[in-house]
Amino acid sequence: MSDDGKATVPYIVYEGEQARNERTFKRLIIALIVTILLLFATNVVWLYCWFQYDYVGEETTETTETKDVLVNADNGVANYVGHNGDIVNGEHQSNNNDNDDQTPVEGAEEGR
Repeated sequence: MSDDGKATVPYIVYEGEQARNERTFKRLIIALIVTILLLFATNVVWLYCWFQYDYVGEETTETTETKDVLVNADNGVANYVGHNGDIVNGEHQSNNNDNDDQTPVEGAEEGR
């Protein structure tokens, strides 16, 4: 110990610590530079892959045309199911029940 109560470190120990700190600092700087270069390289590769696709093309538009049975039925065939289950085909609105003369299905049991 010195006269003022502080511990003294020999110069050779101090010089060894400084050499080790310089090596550590140099390794950290190299790691930082390598990280920045790799980050730049991965972004360049990502951009290269991104621009491989052709993003210029035709725009496709889909239109849906609805037909009103009462107004535009003459422009096309439109089938709609009405309130009572009647099917409206175009402009003809049929309320005939074609199932009045039902014929039994073969093998069906009677009386159910």
